Amino acid sequence: MMKIDAETAIELEAAAFRRLIEHLRQRTDVQNIDLMNLAGFCRNCLSNWYQEAAAERGVELTKEDARERIYGMPYAEWRQRYQREASPEAQEKFAHAVAGAHKS
Repeated sequence: MMKIDAETAIELEAAAFRRLIEHLRQRTDVQNIDLMNLAGFCRNCLSNWYQEAAAERGVELTKEDARERIYGMPYAEWRQRYQREASPEAQEKFAHAVAGAHKS
């Protein structure tokens, strides 16, 4: 594997993260429950991780501020514009995944 210095690695990771966020902003058709069922994380997870990273660095960031950075708009607005009711199948899959995660 090619050796990359720490600063360049951070820059590349940040660029990839920005591209992921932009991709998710464009794909408003993909619901959070779908992401959770397929990948085990969603936009809300990303905003939580973002908030945790800020806290680790002494930066105060509210949950709503972190979500707005990920969603590109206030979370309530995103929900109103794009969130739709999850199908019974998606809800069942999510419930099983959550139940399975809590067994360990």
